[in-house]
Amino acid sequence: MKLRTKIQVYLSVFILIIMLLVNTSVYFLFYKNATESELEQLVAQTELLVERLAKTTDTNEISELMNAFLPANGMVQVFANDGQTLEFKHREDAYKTLTGKFQAEETHEILKPERGVNVAVVTRPIIWQDGSVVTLQLSNNLVELSNTLTILFYVLLFASLILLIPTFIGGNILIRFLLNPIHQLTQAMKENIKGRKWRKIDLTNRSKDELYEMEATFNDMIDQLKDNYEKQEDFVSNASHELKTPIQIVKSYAQLIERRGKDNEALIQESVEAIDSEADRMKKLVEQLLALAKSKREAEHTKVELVQLVDHSVSTFKHAYNREIECIKNMESIDVKGNADQLEQIIYILIDNALKYSEKRIIVSLFTHNGDVIFSVKDFGKGISKDEQERIFERFYRVDKARSRETGGTGLGLAIAKSITEEHQGELTIDSVMGEGSTFTLVLPILREE
Repeated sequence: MKLRTKIQVYLSVFILIIMLLVNTSVYFLFYKNATESELEQLVAQTELLVERLAKTTDTNEISELMNAFLPANGMVQVFANDGQTLEFKHREDAYKTLTGKFQAEETHEILKPERGVNVAVVTRPIIWQDGSVVTLQLSNNLVELSNTLTILFYVLLFASLILLIPTFIGGNILIRFLLNPIHQLTQAMKENIKGRKWRKIDLTNRSKDELYEMEATFNDMIDQLKDNYEKQEDFVSNASHELKTPIQIVKSYAQLIERRGKDNEALIQESVEAIDSEADRMKKLVEQLLALAKSKREAEHTKVELVQLVDHSVSTFKHAYNREIECIKNMESIDVKGNADQLEQIIYILIDNALKYSEKRIIVSLFTHNGDVIFSVKDFGKGISKDEQERIFERFYRVDKARSRETGGTGLGLAIAKSITEEHQGELTIDSVMGEGSTFTLVLPILREE
């Protein structure tokens, strides 16, 4: 069943139930008030008859009084304590079916005999002419009330049927209001799936309701998908380009050896060194691509002692590169929650990046501030412009492409560091001034013991 049909059916059933409850309440409220009113009138009539009978002793007058107080569609009866009927007055033969008997208590009630016409009955004990206690009963068949209730029933039924028309029209308007955005959303999804048109929903002149939020979220999702798709295309293109260059160099040197390498040992040595260098470049690129993919997967996070990790990394670079690396810290031990191998990789990337792009000393700092541990690496190179700082963490982006080729850079190191930082709920930023150098800062939350 389609959503349109479901809404129409559910709405119609709901309105029918509401109208049924309302109409039933109206009908029975009217019935209750009308019968109580009729019964009160009959009680008042009975009281008046009793007063008149108390003042009368003549049998003929008693008969005339009963005829005078005879209800329009009812009877007046008097029953002796032995069950004998002393008086019996009625308007028509049709209303003689109500039976009565002697009773010592007064009652007011509405009866409904087999004929289906409501009967108001008032029964009251009185003192008769001979001093005995008898029962006086006045009854009135509520014929007019029954006719009125019948008319009311048909009026309510007709009104309910009439109300279904605007309900149906209003339901269609509501359905159109609810489903049109969904249809637009579905159509946009189909177009985006088939042709990658990245179509979004037009939100101009729209009220900011839940449907608006859904469509706005869809537009944000399309923007994100488009951005990710373009980044993926750039990634594949850049990765292909990065691999294509060393492969072409290896192939060129291999062809050169085949043509001229048999009698030229110097050429063979040069080719082997070039092939080995490019193979190392490809190996490093593949390793970084794998590291970038691995950083997207969840790694086990445990307590990591960061000071020891930084000291070990700084010591390794000092011995490997024989460069001046100054290490400043304001604590001897600090714990963070994370993956030790991944955090060490960030430290390696930042120090290695500073050594590549600066011939001078570099400064490594480690300190705490406001519940965070801050690790920074400062170099004194030529710096990075503001425009390039915004793209420095993109995959394969390199500030100085010529120098990056010389130093073996692939443009993936900072992207890997940024990805790992985000997995550790941290922040990696850059502050650079042209001609003065750059500072990369890593902020991580300190692990607090429960």
